Amino acid sequence: MTSVAEITNKMETKFNSDAAAGLDLVFQFDITDDENFNVTVKDGTCAVAQGNAGDPNVTLIMDKETLIGVMSGETDGMQAFMSGKLRAEGDMMLALKLGELFPA
Repeated sequence: MTSVAEITNKMETKFNSDAAAGLDLVFQFDITDDENFNVTVKDGTCAVAQGNAGDPNVTLIMDKETLIGVMSGETDGMQAFMSGKLRAEGDMMLALKLGELFPA
């Protein structure tokens, strides 16, 4: 995976709809050196869109390299957070749900 577009396409195929049952969440991804995108998870479905969401539950801020590492499973999301490579604004506990929703 080398581009944000490839990552977002991969996210839709990796989506675990069972983990999303009953959820209604918006994740905003602010990629400091590439395009921003957002993911809406609602009642077992997932929709990825380019750009910024109007009112996300949580915003994750990172560079493209960190995003690629986290989504491929090569980088532990919590480790990236603790080392400052990943920042979260809003409901930070929701960021932990990403591992269940999009297993590596």
